[in-house]
Amino acid sequence: MEVTPGPFIVALVVGLAVTLLAARVAARKAVGVGPLEVLRDSAAQRRLLSWPRAVAGGVALAGGAVLIWLVPQLKPTDAAPTALGATMALCVAASALGPVAVRGMGWLLGAVAARLDPGAGMLARSSLVAQPRRAMSAASPVMLTVALACTFLFAVATTDAAAGVTRTGPSVWAAPILVGPAVAYTVISVLNATAMTMAERTEEFRLLRTVGTKPRQLARAVCWETLIVTCIGTLLGTGIAAASLTMLGKTVTGEPWFAYSLPQYAGLVLVCAVSGLAGGLAATRRTRRGALLPD
Repeated sequence: MEVTPGPFIVALVVGLAVTLLAARVAARKAVGVGPLEVLRDSAAQRRLLSWPRAVAGGVALAGGAVLIWLVPQLKPTDAAPTALGATMALCVAASALGPVAVRGMGWLLGAVAARLDPGAGMLARSSLVAQPRRAMSAASPVMLTVALACTFLFAVATTDAAAGVTRTGPSVWAAPILVGPAVAYTVISVLNATAMTMAERTEEFRLLRTVGTKPRQLARAVCWETLIVTCIGTLLGTGIAAASLTMLGKTVTGEPWFAYSLPQYAGLVLVCAVSGLAGGLAATRRTRRGALLPD
């Protein structure tokens, strides 16, 4: 398989555009919320999906499913770009429909955190269940990067393995180098998304401190919430990539199989987790340790 930058550049642009659009929508909504609305029960997100978002997500999901169905029926030279297109379509669908998954997965993973760290874990789970759309805005960059990077990297590895090709010299680094900009984009996006979601919760953290929550408990809650969000984004992205790669493997080998690199996968997840933790702790440091009354 010849490694060319074109498909990955398109994927990077699409992912960036989707993330910027999601951030803009979230920012506009945050600006429109009145000061007293934050303290009302109605501030909790009772409606997970608006109908335009649900329709857009459904259309993207259907398009991604069609592309995945087409992959095994194409020539190997056309199968890889189609698999990457299927991954992008499914990423759009997951970004739109993700809050539904976040609420369920957040509750399950949050239950584990609450068992390990009762106070902080319970706070993290409550936040994820009450505000799944906010959590999805932070999980989306992780999902996009894991899905696109894994599809690209492991598609190359799968095609090489099927053809009996062993890369040596500079060609070994061709695919990872092309993924480099996506990793840099992930760091920036995760830091920005996490900082934005945490910064808008200043009054919430002050209220928790007023009722007796310690700064260390808040720090652990932020860490648990960030790790759960990273885990959700990773699981969604992994599932999307696995679906596309399995069909690609069936095309080039005749079996539902694909090659992968555990160190590369673990490295991507680690970058996402560290970026999220750094952004969350930095954005909440002043609130966790500062005055209880606003300046």
